[in-house]
Amino acid sequence: MDLTSKTVLLLTVLLAVALFAATVLLWPRLARRTWRAVTGRIGLLLATQLALFASVGLLVNNAFGFYASWADLLGQETETGVVVDHSTNRQGIERTGLPHDNRRAEVAGRLDKVLVRGDGTGITSPAYVYLPPEYFQHRYAQKRFPTAVVLTGYPGTAEALYSKLHYPQTERRLVAKGKMQPTILVMMRPTVAPPRDTECMDIPNGPQTETFFTKELRADIAAHYRTGTQARNWGVIGDSTGGYCALKMTMRHPEAFSSAVALSGYYKAPIDPTTGDLFAGNAQLQRENDLLWRQRHLPPPPVNLLVTTSKQGETNYADTTRFIKQTKAPTRVSSIILESGGHNFNTWRREIPPALTWLSSHLSP
Repeated sequence: MDLTSKTVLLLTVLLAVALFAATVLLWPRLARRTWRAVTGRIGLLLATQLALFASVGLLVNNAFGFYASWADLLGQETETGVVVDHSTNRQGIERTGLPHDNRRAEVAGRLDKVLVRGDGTGITSPAYVYLPPEYFQHRYAQKRFPTAVVLTGYPGTAEALYSKLHYPQTERRLVAKGKMQPTILVMMRPTVAPPRDTECMDIPNGPQTETFFTKELRADIAAHYRTGTQARNWGVIGDSTGGYCALKMTMRHPEAFSSAVALSGYYKAPIDPTTGDLFAGNAQLQRENDLLWRQRHLPPPPVNLLVTTSKQGETNYADTTRFIKQTKAPTRVSSIILESGGHNFNTWRREIPPALTWLSSHLSP
């Protein structure tokens, strides 16, 4: 039976109830001080606790879609995603992975921890900047490199982008195989005003997050590293909230980013206790941040978009297929659609290699 099936959840709940009832009924018999009675009490208590934890875990997983199957839960889903270009129907697949390397920068690249400052918005946010080995090699001394902003979900940690999702390590393997050009990665959280989830927008009378990412971040990074300054030199990739941010900022600001990748992204900003009032009652502003609404009512921008989902395990499957169908030229859309995969690191690690290959092919140095 599937991990997410209601039958599994129901059976687990019934088991927990049955074990609880058995504990109550059998406890008088197990009140003795013999080793068998003690072992019986321990066994019943342990079994009841495990059944309760399993019931709660299954309920939470069904609600949020963290894992799509038993194989996904156990980390056995390893098949890499396939990029489908919905204009030309080209496909590509790549398997990658690379452990951390401490060799000199000319060979292994360098990871800088920096503070990105926005003078106009007043926002300061930490980031990790990955510089590929080529950045330090003599033959590339005069070269400017394409740059990708890499965003976590909410709340997320920037460290997870290299320690768990392995973006720099994956880039190195892809470059070595000729599947990707050397690219600067700017890895950070979209949460620049913690603990508030700003959904990467300029909030009326609040944090101006969209301006920070689309203008100030690019300017600050370009002032300190050899990056290009045009939209064709910049892309953005993110998972979950970071995926929504990637799509939205690229669609709204094609002068800033030419290409975006949304791994398990959604298409409309939520309103909950973590976001607060994002729109200050402005219905038009709320519509403009709804990406499906933008597709229907506003002129399509000349950008490249890649969206990912899975048929089993992701809650964004229906909206993603709708987004693909609604895309109009000059916007170009591609997709990675897995058969199974939940809203988790294991799924994104399967999608990142082909996603980086796709993103690199749409960025200019």
